[in-house]
Amino acid sequence: MSEPEDITPGPIPEPPKGYKSGYVTIMGKPNAGKSTFLNAVLGTKLSIISPKVQTTRHRITGIHSDDRGQIVFLDTPGFLEPRYKLHEKMMHAVRRSVEDADLILFILDPGDVPSEEELAWFASYRKKPVLLMVNKSDRFKEATITAAAEQMAQQLHLRDTRIISALNLEGVPELVEQIFALLPEGPPFFPPDQLSEHPERFFVSELIREQLFHLYRAEIPYSCAVNIISFEAEPEITRIDAEIVVSRNSQKGIVIGKGGTALKKLGTEARKEIQQFLGTKVYLNLFVKVREKWRENETFLRSYGYNS
Repeated sequence: MSEPEDITPGPIPEPPKGYKSGYVTIMGKPNAGKSTFLNAVLGTKLSIISPKVQTTRHRITGIHSDDRGQIVFLDTPGFLEPRYKLHEKMMHAVRRSVEDADLILFILDPGDVPSEEELAWFASYRKKPVLLMVNKSDRFKEATITAAAEQMAQQLHLRDTRIISALNLEGVPELVEQIFALLPEGPPFFPPDQLSEHPERFFVSELIREQLFHLYRAEIPYSCAVNIISFEAEPEITRIDAEIVVSRNSQKGIVIGKGGTALKKLGTEARKEIQQFLGTKVYLNLFVKVREKWRENETFLRSYGYNS
């Protein structure tokens, strides 16, 4: 059985004079548009997206390189009040990403401005340079955007404020230009044609999990994890076995559906996304397994990639 390769091309070249590089942490409340922004900058779908909050669970590394330099984006889960050990690990990933950052890009939904209480944990990182990105300019009136930006300026020590629409790419190139201006000079961390440091099987599991958010209601997507059992990359086809982990037997029945129809639809939709991502034909075999209280179990969480 062959393991998928990381998205890691050739050697790192010697940079020209004036080359900029650094880590930029993307943070904000759930559903503010963090993943949409990252995908817009990279020009490819790297972070999964759904209309539901808390879709992102892991810290996603996205690498943007051009003649100006290299930006290593860290797309983080939306900050929240932990209810499970899983949530604690998600918030630890946010804090670790803030610590690693040369620059913090705070993404704001003008209709959901965080309170002082929600930002209290961020107090110890006040010295980090923060660039406020007010997103969704295509959906909100100018007065609402201005009021939201002013409220954030009172809570954070901002380097600057930008108004954009990540969905429509409005203001995105100008924002990237400003990010480069704020980063220090230095060599690249990764080869210029590398998009991420995560292996392909990680993104495959994320694409399956994305379809759980699109196809199932209420608690189901939040109660599920996806574990890639095997990944065999052959010249003509990639064969993947994956298990959908749920917390209760009743959830297993919902995920499978009557006569297996729901699971079949999940497999069909996920396979389309995976084929587009890998650029090859895919055979996808899905199983559903019950792991009671997996969101509270350290062993399960580590085996599903939540190592923070």
